[in-house]
Amino acid sequence: MSRDEFKLNAKNLNFGRNALIVGLVGLISLVAGFFLTPRDNFFFAYLVGYVFWLSIALGGLFFTMLHHITGAEWSVVLRRIAESLAMTIPLMGILFIPIAFGIHDLYHWSHAEQVAKDELLQHKSGWLNITFFLIRAIVYFGLWSYLALTLNRHSLKQDAGDETVLRKMRKLSAPGIIFFALSITFAAFDFLMSLDPHWYSTIFGVYFFAGSWWLTLAFLNLFSQYLRKNSALGKAMTTEHYHDIGKLMFGFTVFWAYIAFSQFMLIWYGNIPEETIFYKHRWEYGWEYVSMLLFFGHFVLPFFILIFRSSKRNLYVMAIMGFWFVFMQWVDYYWLIMPNVTIANPDAHHGLHFSWLHLSSTAGIGGLFLWFFWYRLTSNPIVPIRDPKLENSMQFVNH
Repeated sequence: MSRDEFKLNAKNLNFGRNALIVGLVGLISLVAGFFLTPRDNFFFAYLVGYVFWLSIALGGLFFTMLHHITGAEWSVVLRRIAESLAMTIPLMGILFIPIAFGIHDLYHWSHAEQVAKDELLQHKSGWLNITFFLIRAIVYFGLWSYLALTLNRHSLKQDAGDETVLRKMRKLSAPGIIFFALSITFAAFDFLMSLDPHWYSTIFGVYFFAGSWWLTLAFLNLFSQYLRKNSALGKAMTTEHYHDIGKLMFGFTVFWAYIAFSQFMLIWYGNIPEETIFYKHRWEYGWEYVSMLLFFGHFVLPFFILIFRSSKRNLYVMAIMGFWFVFMQWVDYYWLIMPNVTIANPDAHHGLHFSWLHLSSTAGIGGLFLWFFWYRLTSNPIVPIRDPKLENSMQFVNH
């Protein structure tokens, strides 16, 4: 394969430039919101947008390691896109800084005076304290970045003709995916579950992973269709590849629903106040409508559309479902985060509320994310041209 055959000329497409413009406008709007709105409104809205894009970056890292461990053929043509998503993790580490500065506005357990009068928080203070929280965040991003950068470096060496790196990527991915499973679980506990420090769920890390992977599959579906439409992946990806992406999207629709129901059922059956409060907050003051939207929009609708083989082989249907997945996963993060506003600030409005800051944070962080992702993707061939399985991947047929 020729490097030039799959080298995307970024100048012919305005994707990166447009993403950067949207990102800068969104960030300017965010800065204005910091001064014009209450601090907790700003930081909670920022967290919604941040977690949304971070989950795609982590999903890209998982896709890359899973590909190497399984030795799959069909996904070779998508590997470089997933690698480029993972390469945004260092950027997301930098964008975590506002969350570190807003820790008192987000996390109830960060206030010493609250811990002093709350016996439960005192028991959890060995884990939930500012110093250890920030140390863990540095460790997460440091090791995620190491995995992403090392796998990408080996991948580019393979393009240059080094045939030994395929084994190295597999050897790194095997322990890497174990660390990934542990770290994404603890990160979900730290960044999201500890927003309500009295609540706990041992399955929450799996719930977050399921949503992250669901969202990443939708992104790979949409972005590869964008490249294909612009004659960048026309020779490499066919309907067969989208059929396999669709099968994964369908499978993880069911998996997400299974994990979500398992969490709800166990909490309902146990009927422990420290656990049931999570759903009580999401079944009053308008939040019940979002809860029902998640049930029908995150599970029922995608299930009954993607269950059919013809739907997964129809690129138009796949594109619509990709956008729907993106929207519903954003709603899921909004549903997870925003009802906790009153925990950090008892005077805040608990009812369902939407602010322009939610759009600003999603657009601002997303614009920078997509710009950097595009820069990494277009710096090299958009498929691993020396991968020995590339030809089989391009000729892949579902049976």
